[in-house]
Amino acid sequence: MVYRRFLKRFFDLLLAIFLFIILLLPLVIIALIVKLTSKGPILFIQERYGRNSRPFKLYKFRSMTDSAPQIANSKFTDIQNYITPFGMFIRKTSLDELPQFWNIIKGDMSFIGPRPLAKTDKKVLSLRKQNGADQVLPGISGLAQVNGRNNLSDEDKAAYDAKYAAHLSFRVDMLLTLETFISVLNRDGVFKETLTRDVENLEESHDRKPF
Repeated sequence: MVYRRFLKRFFDLLLAIFLFIILLLPLVIIALIVKLTSKGPILFIQERYGRNSRPFKLYKFRSMTDSAPQIANSKFTDIQNYITPFGMFIRKTSLDELPQFWNIIKGDMSFIGPRPLAKTDKKVLSLRKQNGADQVLPGISGLAQVNGRNNLSDEDKAAYDAKYAAHLSFRVDMLLTLETFISVLNRDGVFKETLTRDVENLEESHDRKPF
């Protein structure tokens, strides 16, 4: 409970400020390359929905052309036609997510939590309201992200988000952080089994006594 209410935000803030400072030069370099290699703004700024379903402005490095339609990634049938060459690289390496450090510093987001969604994902947003998944800060990565991302159905995304919100803990956050790094580096899921077992154990504990 202490971690959920106080320590998670404290750790997020410290780490985000630290990373923002040490990665300032790479951030500037990426921004310059985005600007020089394609038309359009450096940043992709979009309204997303966070804790208690409140809207906020999310920041990412722009990876798509300025002619790309404003729809969810999962709805594209030809998304490769709209991603710039450098955009493809920063997407595969998740470097496009780095400006979200500012969202974390502002208090809009956490490092780990349900993915902040736009109004184009209204079904998942509605399901989150029903199952309580919108009661925590959204994150750069989370339980749904390491278990399939856009390959999941709307129902499965919302279910994973609810499971995370119900069992948020330091241990789960650390396992999800490790899994995120491994997924980015190797494109596989060596920690998925451990993470799944840990969450299942938490569920069993939750059935026996309240947190």
